[in-house]
Amino acid sequence: MKKQTVSQFIFLLTASIFFFSCGNKMNKNTGSLEFDSIQVNETAHLFGDTAKPACNLVINFTFASQSSDPRLKDSLNTYFLSVCLGDKYLTMQPEKAIEQYTQKYISDYRSDLEPLYQKENNDTSSDVGAWYSYYKHLQSNVQYYAKDLLVYRFRYEEYTGGAHGIYMTSFLNLDLRTMRPIRLDDLFAEGYEESLTDLLWNQLMAIHKVTSREELEEMGYASTGELTPTENFYLTKEGITFYYNVYDIAPYVMGAIEISLPWEMMQHLLSDNLQITESVR
Repeated sequence: MKKQTVSQFIFLLTASIFFFSCGNKMNKNTGSLEFDSIQVNETAHLFGDTAKPACNLVINFTFASQSSDPRLKDSLNTYFLSVCLGDKYLTMQPEKAIEQYTQKYISDYRSDLEPLYQKENNDTSSDVGAWYSYYKHLQSNVQYYAKDLLVYRFRYEEYTGGAHGIYMTSFLNLDLRTMRPIRLDDLFAEGYEESLTDLLWNQLMAIHKVTSREELEEMGYASTGELTPTENFYLTKEGITFYYNVYDIAPYVMGAIEISLPWEMMQHLLSDNLQITESVR
């Protein structure tokens, strides 16, 4: 009987440890966040006439839908709305914000272009329709979420007439303990700028298999802006990727440029008090 009692105790203890361990794994990420998305695909023609040019708005907006901490969820969505739609919408609930943004985009398109289109379209010899066909695409997603770190990615693309549209991608790295965006000054020790700039140039030279900055400059790098550490970066398990949008450091034709630096390469520059990297290591 005693032996049976001991066996039952061991079984219960083992089961308790197992379920406790599973609980820890399930809730290891700050806030136990869950995410959803709001999708929009709206086309609106000038004067409501399908024979006339139109604008097209496509939105895929990712937001925090559930959390063990409602305040964390609300704070995150405030950041997400600000990044994707602008500060005018950050106090709204996501569904309402997207609805109002959509209405305003269509309203602005019509009020701005209808008078001009009506005036210029009197010249039937010129095809002006293509210049009035606008579009805007907004897409966001959670790129990384583990422990105390959340990385949010936002891509913006717009055409408002002319030779080509414009596009850009931005990143928001959030420390969920403090609910603050992570900046370079939070990651690196004081005086890191020059050494980190050298690492970026050296990594770019390695990517293109050249041995000098001058060779990179001949390719077009640093022709539209200096190659220096940008706050537009994202954290990964491997290191930090610095993201330069079109025109940041190179002509439009070269597209967006990403330069990734491994943690090991930057070890001597990192802050001694750095803790957030535990979330990606």
